[in-house]
Formats: sequence, C-alpha cells, structure tokens
Amino acid sequence: MSIPQNTNLAETFAELTKTDDKVTSLANSHFSKPASAERINAAKAGLEKNGFKVHVVNTRADAFEALKNLIPAGVSINNAHSTTLEEIGFITYIKGETPWKNIHGSIVHEKDPVKQADLRRTLGSTVDYYLTSVAAVTETGHLAHGDLSGSKVGPVAFAAGNVIVVAGSNKIVKDEHEAWKRMEEHAWPLESARVRIAYGLPQSSITHFEYIRQASPFNANRVQVLLINEALGY
Repeated sequence: MSIPQNTNLAETFAELTKTDDKVTSLANSHFSKPASAERINAAKAGLEKNGFKVHVVNTRADAFEALKNLIPAGVSINNAHSTTLEEIGFITYIKGETPWKNIHGSIVHEKDPVKQADLRRTLGSTVDYYLTSVAAVTETGHLAHGDLSGSKVGPVAFAAGNVIVVAGSNKIVKDEHEAWKRMEEHAWPLESARVRIAYGLPQSSITHFEYIRQASPFNANRVQVLLINEALGY
C-alpha cells in the first residue's frame, strides 16, 4: 500500500541526526527504537483503563488509512506540526482535496502575522478534529507533550471538539518521570534541530508542558490514540 510522499525529509530523525552536529549523538538513542509488543500492549491497556480509545496498527501505511477512516466527512480539521503525521503521508494528503475542511490551509495562507496568530487562536483551536502527536506515551496510559507557543496544548486540552494523537511506538516510556526525560533529552533537542532548518531559530523551547492522565469525564471519547508499531517522529 502506497502513501503520499513526505515532502520534509530533511526534518526527519534520520536526516537531522546526520546533518546537525548538536543531535548526532542521539542517532542510536533507545528513545528512537520501536517498542516491543509487550510494551505496546501495556500502553494500550493503560490508555484504555484511563478512558482513551486506542487503535494499534503495524505500519505507517496502515496508520494513514486508519486515520482517514477515523475522521468523519464534512468536519473541520487542523493539525499541530508533527513529523509523525508527515512521515505517514497525512500532511501531504490534506494539502489536496479531502472530505474535510482543512483550517490549517487557511491559517498558513494568511500572511499578516497578527491576523494569522488570531486565526490560530480562534479557528485553529476550535476545529472538530485536531490532529497531533506527542513526545511520550507511558505504559501507565498517560500522554505527554509540549510546545513553544501554546497553539498545540490549548486545542488538545480543551478547545478542539475531538483530538486524534498519532504516535510511533518509539514514544512509549515507562512512567511520568521517563516521559519528561524523553521530552527534555530527546524530543526537545531534535525539535530544536528542526526549527533551525524551518525557521532559522537557534532552538525551540518547552514553554508549555501538558501531561494528560485520563480522558475527560465529561467527554470520554474526545481523545483517541493511534499507536503505530514503527519508530516515527521525535
């Protein structure tokens, strides 16, 4: 099964650890390896125990098809930046004709920075389906992620109608302590390497950090997690 091509190959883990000397030491990090079936099953069980709906697939191609099927036709969608979503071909796909209203396209087409920021805060945060990845998924069934601007943690925490988290099994860690360790020692340096390419900035920052321990008791089906038995993203 073929998937749309990732057009940001220079920003993948494999390329960044070859081209940026600040992250070459991470090339063989245990945080970059796919998890065992046992750990995937533990994370799935933990997430389900905490009220999340979980889908497990074997490959990025399977993930591409699964994600398409999880989003109803006619809804509005937006996405956080996600190397994982790029690697499964989904970002390339939603730039074309789809059954959904892609708000992200409207946001990036607005070139006035003040107006664009307002669109991110309003339309971008309150879509029907918000697509993202995370820095860590714990075996205890928790999700951990962060960002610089807050435009990611806000929709995930509350504003978006539904959230779909897409994560490779390399994101699976033991617990909250290891989730922070993975973010600080692995995901953040690699995201900093990415922003040096994408924006010409010296580094990123974990300005906002969100740790989600369970699904909302008021909307138990709001957050779904799609786990992929491959190493993807940072």
